[in-house]
Amino acid sequence: MSLLTVGSVAFDAIETPFGKTDKIIGGAGTFIALSSSFYCANQQIVSVVGGDFPSEMIGLLESKGVDTKGLQIKKDEKTFFWSGKYHNDMNTRDTLVTELNVLGTFDPVIPAEYQNTKYLMLGNLSPQVQKLVIERLEKRPKLIAMDTMNFWMDIAMDDLKQTLALVDVLIINDEEARQLSQEYSLVKASRVIRAMGPKYLIIKKGEHGALLFYNEKVFFAPALPLEEVFDPTGAGDTFAGGFIGYLAATDDISFENMKRAIIAGSALASYCVEKFGTERLTEISKADVEARIEQFVALTDFSAVEKII
Repeated sequence: MSLLTVGSVAFDAIETPFGKTDKIIGGAGTFIALSSSFYCANQQIVSVVGGDFPSEMIGLLESKGVDTKGLQIKKDEKTFFWSGKYHNDMNTRDTLVTELNVLGTFDPVIPAEYQNTKYLMLGNLSPQVQKLVIERLEKRPKLIAMDTMNFWMDIAMDDLKQTLALVDVLIINDEEARQLSQEYSLVKASRVIRAMGPKYLIIKKGEHGALLFYNEKVFFAPALPLEEVFDPTGAGDTFAGGFIGYLAATDDISFENMKRAIIAGSALASYCVEKFGTERLTEISKADVEARIEQFVALTDFSAVEKII
């Protein structure tokens, strides 16, 4: 089934305890598209870049089965740029530079060929833009998932709530869930947030895994223990890409299949953090991802418990 991703295609400059980079390829839309390509061959992307964005990267996306007709190129302007520095715990970071550039006036144009998309993934953008994308689709997709962040809760809460009312799945981290719901308990937070519109809520907990909430059902997936984490930038977007890509490929949005999709996303995210930016995602194969999924299966094998009880 077809998958449309709307999100930033950008440049990042990153510093972690393991090193630093100059400008490298980043952006939510980039990570999502690359990640979902391991499962979904029929993809489209809507975004905007400047004339400084390398054509080779656009070619890489296309080689992964991503249709780039919806990628606007403003030749006389610059691509969105973000620079950040991670603390020693790798869970907190400081933003050093944010240059919106072309993203500051981004007006998403949905090509006619994208109008029948079955799955829509809204990467972290302003809720006004996310809502505009939904409204510009002539037919509602089978499933709409979105990401957001604290920044939009701080400056655009009313707009965010309007957009939340239109989506099926919200993917956020635990800090964002607590801010959005004003509840510390994640179980209570999930009820408050799902009352805003999303039927499904995924709460990411970084190195501590992810939770999926639907009605009275809860599913927990652990994160794979890793010896080293070089760069967590894009891990959340990679997770979201694997999740929505798996759902689109299987065309099954049941709670049981969403459990499998979370493992698929977690496996890809565990690779993403092993190198800076998108580098690791461009090196691995589908066989590598399948091998990592087997590690997740082994990590959560409770068959021995039957002998105890």
